[in-house]
Amino acid sequence: VQLQASGGGLVQPGGSLRLSCAGSGFTSKYYTLGWFRQAPGKERGAVSCISSSDGGTYYVDSVKGRFTISRDNAKNMVYLQMNDLKPEDTAVYYCAASRTVLASQLAVADEYDYWGQGTQVTVSS
Repeated sequence: VQLQASGGGLVQPGGSLRLSCAGSGFTSKYYTLGWFRQAPGKERGAVSCISSSDGGTYYVDSVKGRFTISRDNAKNMVYLQMNDLKPEDTAVYYCAASRTVLASQLAVADEYDYWGQGTQVTVSS
């Protein structure tokens, strides 16, 4: 199983980015997919996740209304549309996949088995 994240970059506050994560070596429709981020000096935390079973989603409070997660199972892809970006969104963003995570555990990083390499998002004027 491999995950390849892309789409990061430098953007001004209020701007937008779309992160993409391409999966290979597995059938993504059976996996819950998530985006996590880690800022310097901070622990990795969940940003948004989307369940394999019913498409249910999780968003951390700080991104609700600004970020949207989506998936394309036919292409083994998961996306994170990020709008109205703020400096506090600056971090390395990772995509992750899990076959077994429960709906109540979507935001728990330890429940994810496979991780991409990360893509840097920097929000600065």
